[in-house]
This record gives sequence, C-alpha cells and structure tokens, in this order.
Amino acid sequence: MKARQNFALPTISNSTYAGEAAAGYIAAALLSARTLDNKLVTIMPNVKFKSVIQKLDVSGIVQDASCDFTTSGSVSISERILEPKELQVNLQLCKQEFVDSWEALQLGFSAFDEIPKDFNDFLISYVGGKVAEATEQSIWQGTATNGSFLGFQSALSASIAAGGATAVLAAKSGSVTISGSVTSANVLDKLNSVVETIPATVYGKEDLLIYVSTNVAKAYQQALAGGAVGANGWNNTMNVGEKPFNFNGIEIVLCPGMGDSKIVAAQKSNLFFGTGLMSDANEVRVLDMANIDGSQNYRIIMRYTAGTQFGIGQDIVYYGAY
Repeated sequence: MKARQNFALPTISNSTYAGEAAAGYIAAALLSARTLDNKLVTIMPNVKFKSVIQKLDVSGIVQDASCDFTTSGSVSISERILEPKELQVNLQLCKQEFVDSWEALQLGFSAFDEIPKDFNDFLISYVGGKVAEATEQSIWQGTATNGSFLGFQSALSASIAAGGATAVLAAKSGSVTISGSVTSANVLDKLNSVVETIPATVYGKEDLLIYVSTNVAKAYQQALAGGAVGANGWNNTMNVGEKPFNFNGIEIVLCPGMGDSKIVAAQKSNLFFGTGLMSDANEVRVLDMANIDGSQNYRIIMRYTAGTQFGIGQDIVYYGAY
C-alpha cells in the first residue's frame, strides 16, 4: 500500500474583503442558488438600501385622431419597495478536517476544471455553497425571522389573504380556490387549474414560467411516465429518460427552495431578488486563529444583503397555502 504523503497544514492569510472587493465572493455565494444561477427571476445586484419598483397601469389611451392634443385614458402609478435584509455568517472550522480534500485538489484528483488558487478560496467556496443553499430556501420559503429574509411564498400568501383589486391570484378550478398535496395522480389537474387561472394579458408572454417545488416536479415526471397520459407514457417511453418540463407550451422550472406542493405561474420579469453586491456593507473576513489562540481553527465572517419582492400581483398565480 502506498504510504500517504504528508503535507503541512496550509497557510491561511488573515484577509478582509469589503465593499467592491467582496463582491466576487458574495456573488458566488448568492448566485449559486439555483433560482438565481439559472436567472429564473429578475436580479437587482446593486441595491444599497432599498429600491422602488414602480408599476405603471394605463387604460383607454387610444382615441380617434384630431388636430388637438386631448388627454385620453388613465394612468396609474403604484410602487413596491424592495429592501434587502442585512445578513451575516460567523463560522468556525477546523483546518485539519479539510486538509485531505485540499490535498486531493492540489494533486489533480478532482473532476472540477477550476481549482481554488489558495486555501482561503477553498474554504470560502465551501462556506459559499452553504450560503447558496440557505439563500435558495429563503428566496421561496423565507420569513422575517433570524437568519432569513421574506420569501415569495410568504409574500404571495399575504397578498391573497389581504385581497383587493391588486392581489395575487389564487389558483382556481372553475370558481373554487384549490390547494392541498400534489401527487402523480392529480398533478396534471392541478397544473391545468393554474394555467386556467393565468390572466389572458399574461398568457403567451415570452418569460412566463411555471415554478414548481421538488415534489411537484417528481410527480409531473411520474405522471408522464404512464398512467395519467396512457399506458406507455409520454412518447411511448414509459419510465425511460427525462420527460419534457413543459406544460401546454409553458416551461416548468424546478426550484428546490420551494415548499412541498407549491406552484407559481409568473413572468420572471415580475419576480425580483435584490442584493447590494457593491455595497460597503458587504464583507468577507478570513481569520487564522493559530496566531491568536494556538488552535487549528479558521474563522470566516460574511456580511451581505438579500431580499425579494414581486411586482404586479394580478399577473401572478399561486397554488399553495393562502
């Protein structure tokens, strides 16, 4: 058996990246969330404090021609505020626990084309991956609690509960509002009800998507494999191969951060994620504790902002808890 080659523990430089210098690390952490990485929503990357999302509603503006300038129709401007929340990561890791993985990367035993150039980047990328997971979940299921920010599900539910002429549309079957668990036996009916609820002014828009949770995506694939669409499934392929993530011409996108049995139909230009990548509030700090307390611990500190907002509620259909 080949003897294990011994390496000294990697040297970590105590470094601080703030403002613009931290943007690369923060962007890598946040934008690695699947919803953001695939640009399934509109990303506003330089919101220092808050941003006003203006909605313009015009009607009756076309009139018969004349020689005079005559004001016609009505113009209504309303606003929504996107105010990213300040968040932080304070994490302590033992360097020794990451040495084997670091050695493998340096010796070329890796399937990744891009290898972090130093141990700082290696551990920051590890922590960044965890931040991405938390961000993806907060985008959809987040609440105004410690370590999270208000996500789309809470905002859409609150809009439906409040009601009114500008509220988000609850998915309906006929005139009945629907909700409940989604399974392979009912997923086609549920999706059909969501599509039926989409306003005519939105249906057919190029950036219209159907956002689904993991269990809804699985149920849809199972339904297309057989039973619901015929004994041999979609295109007679049964359980072989991935089925199209498309429902009656509208692309279906899987968002792992969504809660079970949740479906949203919306234009990605109507869903917003804001962060302050260039903000002075951004910070990534790297501390090697060896020179401070003699330990092999490594501390990483991240500070960043993140938040969500939707634009026109009446252009969004939500299937979930109301």
